[in-house]
Amino acid sequence: MARQSRLDLPGVPQHIVQRGNDRSACFAAPVDYGQYLQELREAATKHSCAVHAYVLMTNHVHLLVTPAESGAVSRMMQAIGRRYVGSFNARYRRTGTLWEGRFKAALVDTARYVLACYRYIELNPVRALMVEDPSGYAWTSYHANASGQSNPLMTPHETYLALGEDNDARQIAYRAWVTETIDQTEWAELRQHTQQQRAWGSDRFRKQVEALTLRAATVRPRGRPRKDPPARGK
Repeated sequence: MARQSRLDLPGVPQHIVQRGNDRSACFAAPVDYGQYLQELREAATKHSCAVHAYVLMTNHVHLLVTPAESGAVSRMMQAIGRRYVGSFNARYRRTGTLWEGRFKAALVDTARYVLACYRYIELNPVRALMVEDPSGYAWTSYHANASGQSNPLMTPHETYLALGEDNDARQIAYRAWVTETIDQTEWAELRQHTQQQRAWGSDRFRKQVEALTLRAATVRPRGRPRKDPPARGK
């Protein structure tokens, strides 16, 4: 049975997750993180994908990317995989796959959903108890989005740009946004939508995605559907 293609629309952001095979490490040293970011920058440019946020964890990657055309994200990820995995295997004298199957991706609505995805990605090291503050982790877009550190990989999303009239105002507003109290259901919803590769956003957004793709965009409930008991005769 052929596997179903992902929901994919040009101009619509995607939250992407790719994990190491069997949750094993896909980065072992600073040179690995640096090479992945270089491959990401080159592949994103070649395949017209705008990168808004990222974090490289020890055994997985989170990206927030907007493609200019359908299929661009898949082409970008394939290009990264071919070059990075080959170099990683050669560097550590290993063979075989590095990633756990295909990457997962969910379409993300604009407005607060995009900013919530920014925050979810950049707080990953904090949730993993690796650092107390996102600024303490090196391999993340937080330094560009919150502090204005130069990063040629990054393209701010229009929702981020709307946070302030200039860079200083945006960075202040963004730092405040990241440190706000977070509803844990928000993160649970984003994880579920990404795992099932659906559309995370308002009901209106999901209906628009379904109309454009002719595909279901709403997450499926966990477990098998309940069956009503047979009616008893009176």
